[in-house]
Amino acid sequence: MGRITASRKQLVGDPQFGSLLASKFINNLMWDGKKSTAQRVFYNALEEIGKRVTDAEPIDVFNQALENVKPDIEVRSKRVGGASYQVPMQVSSARRQSLAIRWILMAIREKKGRPTHLKLADELVAAYNREGAAMTRRQNVHRMADANKAFAHFAW
Repeated sequence: MGRITASRKQLVGDPQFGSLLASKFINNLMWDGKKSTAQRVFYNALEEIGKRVTDAEPIDVFNQALENVKPDIEVRSKRVGGASYQVPMQVSSARRQSLAIRWILMAIREKKGRPTHLKLADELVAAYNREGAAMTRRQNVHRMADANKAFAHFAW
């Protein structure tokens, strides 16, 4: 019998900043395996952010924007005795990050008529300032969790 070895996935940051978070964002931004296109969109957006926000580095604006969008709590459906309840629950750190990335990308994909790098720059600057569609989504999730606090005792 051959030896079974677990393959290790090499974690590699993005080429320009060496950031794992930026690399993950680029991979989620990518369509049809076109990574170089996704990288170009991301770096052009950071360039645009650099022109608009003068008090911080563009990569720091990106990191802070993602941090601002991350939800602390969410609601999950729990079935109890034939009824479904929306139960507020804490969100794990990995899920917080993936939700923030997903919400920012959803926000830029909903807008039409402008180049993607400009839409991405707009959304990141808005999230950095605690505004925009992704932040609205986060606030709605928090509001929903707050409204369903009475069912918190069903959390598993």
